[in-house]
Amino acid sequence: MSNTITINPVTRIEGHAKITIHLDEQKKVRDARFHVVEFRGFEKFCEGRHFSEMPAITARICGICPVSHLLASSKAGDAILGVEIPQTARMLRELMHMGQLVQSHALSFFHLSAPDMLLGWDSDPATRNIMGLIEKDPATAIKGVKLRKFGQEVIKAVAGKKIHPEFTIAGGVNKPLDPVLRDQLLKGIPEALEITQFAIELLKNYMKDNKEMVDTFANFNSNFMGLVTSDGGLEHYDGKLRIVDTAGQVLVDQVDPSKYLDIIAEATEDWSYLKFPFFKDKGYPEGGYRVGPLARLNAVDKIGTPLAQKEWEHWDSMNGGTQHSSFYYHYARLIEALFGLEKIQMLLSSEDILGQNIVASGFPKNEEGVGCIEAPRGTLFHHYWVDKAGRIEKVNLIVATGHNNLAMNAAVKAIAEQYVDGENVKEGMLNRVEAAIRCYDPCLSCSTHAIGQMPMEVSIKNSDGETVKKLNRD
Repeated sequence: MSNTITINPVTRIEGHAKITIHLDEQKKVRDARFHVVEFRGFEKFCEGRHFSEMPAITARICGICPVSHLLASSKAGDAILGVEIPQTARMLRELMHMGQLVQSHALSFFHLSAPDMLLGWDSDPATRNIMGLIEKDPATAIKGVKLRKFGQEVIKAVAGKKIHPEFTIAGGVNKPLDPVLRDQLLKGIPEALEITQFAIELLKNYMKDNKEMVDTFANFNSNFMGLVTSDGGLEHYDGKLRIVDTAGQVLVDQVDPSKYLDIIAEATEDWSYLKFPFFKDKGYPEGGYRVGPLARLNAVDKIGTPLAQKEWEHWDSMNGGTQHSSFYYHYARLIEALFGLEKIQMLLSSEDILGQNIVASGFPKNEEGVGCIEAPRGTLFHHYWVDKAGRIEKVNLIVATGHNNLAMNAAVKAIAEQYVDGENVKEGMLNRVEAAIRCYDPCLSCSTHAIGQMPMEVSIKNSDGETVKKLNRD
């Protein structure tokens, strides 16, 4: 029997990846790796374009999270223009952002991860999906569809369409909010809040009934990074960078996102197209860290909206206040969905959201601009260097899935060591390894922007499937 178990493809994630589990001579797990096998070169083919085109171009990186790229790119454009965007424009951007947060978290929990919990980790993979969930528990599945739909309707009302909206621009946004649409969205918030609270109770009951599994699921020490407000509160659109250690102690705080290269560096490995960011002070690979919902809730001192604050206080009361189990990403997502809905309600209830002053125009003042937001999956950087005319000379993108690369590899190794028996491999064991990746809800289309030349192997086979020649590029 081979000493390598390959899971290909990893299912119920966005993009293409495989996992290899390496066994020793006694068929015990020696190592496991998460391989991102697709390559997309946005960092290179954006060169030469005008910076004002970048929001529309980079939004096409992904159909799941185009809003996140629109916002980060537009913020980089704001920095190049050297302008402070109008208050209404900022509120509309944040409103769209919260719609994205809600719909993305609903998709991750109900569509991608709930089938494991509600149908069983070892259930038939043919039905262990959203369609199987609809058949077994249609009421819960419909709630998930409704919650995601509400988030998408927020995006559509603000930006004109749900996917790839052309709304945010360098300097602001390109249209005000229709008061009729504002009122329609306000009417939908109570049901969305009810669904989110239902999902939280559903998950908390599952965690209570399966406490040992939940607490040990891909549990490992790491650092955590996220944006915070000036007083340490949860922040997604703006804020400063904070990194805390595995005990929740602050390592760096209130770092301007434009200075991210002072604290973060990137490494590459020859077995993945996805870069490996790390915290400079601790080096590679010891400086690995996590981002996203779990990391954000571990890093903050408070949340700041009533319902989500109460739920976060419960979070902070568990396990000494810092959650290390990757399973708790699911709980963190639902807390953030609650936060997002409360923020949507607050924004829509302000008359400033209907203002008409929505753009600050100008000419490029700076030859460099960084845009940073907390996308649903974690911290997202867009960094552009331009010439005096505003043409892009260089681009650096670090997305949430990249930040989490070292963590995802640690997660699959931890689960493989815990569950995989190399002498008697069963599908349910491998599903648990895949589920470790689903905790992070990776977006691989967003993440693969290679540096320089990547290794490649081309195999030439004859009509019988025999390899007749191999070509390698290191």
